[in-house]
Amino acid sequence: MRWSLLLLLSSSLFTLSCGKYSFTGTTLDPTIKTVTVNTFTTSAAGGPANLTLQFTERLKEYYQRYTNLKVVPSNGDIVLEGSITGYDVLPVAATASDQAAQNRLQVTVQVRFSNAKDETKNFDQPFSFYQDFPANQTLTQNETRLLPKIQDQLVLDIFNKTAADW
Repeated sequence: MRWSLLLLLSSSLFTLSCGKYSFTGTTLDPTIKTVTVNTFTTSAAGGPANLTLQFTERLKEYYQRYTNLKVVPSNGDIVLEGSITGYDVLPVAATASDQAAQNRLQVTVQVRFSNAKDETKNFDQPFSFYQDFPANQTLTQNETRLLPKIQDQLVLDIFNKTAADW
């Protein structure tokens, strides 16, 4: 009985070790060696002039840091491209006098993902994230503090969807 349990456990561990799991949290197929991140465009009104370049570079850096993939300028095994479609300041948390107690900076990115090794993983979907700031302050006062946090979360969400399969 013990030996059969030990054998079952050992074979399970062996089977799991041959899968696509890695200690970095990615589940990318081992045949995927390259990634292309095309420069994102913008169709949103507002935001810093260099927002698309900042966002594109953050995505490239994240893939370089957390995968073994080589970032190539074109024809990668996986390709990310898209557009910043929303850069909005929205009132939230109304007070008793119907005034906004907080404002929200929300950024939306439409991402197209192509996987040359497994087309069932391809998608075209929006990702959105926000940060709130006090209504008695302007966006200009808060943008440099909030925007990096928003971009980091968007990059993480996109990475998780494309490389970690979450």
